[in-house]
Amino acid sequence: MHEYCAEISWARGEADFLDNGYSRRHRIRFDGGVEIDGSSSPSIVPLPLSAEDAVDPEEAFVASLASCHMLWFLSIAAARGFRVEDYRDAAVGLLGRNARGRLAMTEVTLRPRVRFSGERLPDREAVLSMHHAAHEECFIASSVLTEVRCEPVFAD
Repeated sequence: MHEYCAEISWARGEADFLDNGYSRRHRIRFDGGVEIDGSSSPSIVPLPLSAEDAVDPEEAFVASLASCHMLWFLSIAAARGFRVEDYRDAAVGLLGRNARGRLAMTEVTLRPRVRFSGERLPDREAVLSMHHAAHEECFIASSVLTEVRCEPVFAD
């Protein structure tokens, strides 16, 4: 079993906390030392109480799923002898009501566009097979109730 850590820190500053007028900006520090600004989404808590230039939990959730899928895809492609030149994903998450009527990330759609190089290039079916295998292996996708869809984008 492995442990992964993130340290979240926030301070009230000069705001009157009890009137709900405090900033949602906070600091997120990962166990490797990387730090980023976090905030609530401006679509949930209006500006200026949220910070547009910070990562909100919903974006981090989508990025986590997309990143995990990509890392597995790259590993699988390498194991199958396909050289990946680059990989881009325009992933989108939807916030909506779940079956219990609660707000939840109800769906995440990954839209990876992968470019290969070298003498051995995968056909469409091989790429779809690798995406399917990546989805099956992704720890994050296996950890959530959200429907995670993968719609690979192929260059014409």
